[in-house]
Amino acid sequence: MDALRLIEVGREALVAGADAAGTLREVWQAQALSQAIGSRLAVSGPPELRGEALGLMELAGRGCGVLDPPELDTGELLAARLTELADARRTLLGLCGLLGEVGIALVAIASGASDEAVYWQCMEAIDAADESRDRVLEMLRKLAAREELLPEGERG
Repeated sequence: MDALRLIEVGREALVAGADAAGTLREVWQAQALSQAIGSRLAVSGPPELRGEALGLMELAGRGCGVLDPPELDTGELLAARLTELADARRTLLGLCGLLGEVGIALVAIASGASDEAVYWQCMEAIDAADESRDRVLEMLRKLAAREELLPEGERG
């Protein structure tokens, strides 16, 4: 499935998260998808993005690691369904939005958490999502700079 479609599925699921456990499940899914997109860009994306894409993989992996992994069947795992990344710029814009929504969802859970462990888990996940989003923004900046250097007829 195309990365843009998976991002949209992730955003819809994050909004639909009825309780803290469901929302944390979707946050984990979003971080795993971010990691998969970073991996895809590191391997086959524009050369200018490879270093940042590797950083995104690491940060998103940390975002998954601080959360309890949800019990998911392979078919439910968004990251496993990633087969195509047709437009790096549009994908990164969508991912930036998803990671912003992840941060907002985590703040809501942390502010209502009665369990200190859940609170700190959310704080670490917020930090990872924010740093992941920073990497995505840097990749968007590099893509924009690349576009400026291309001759007029080759711009996307």
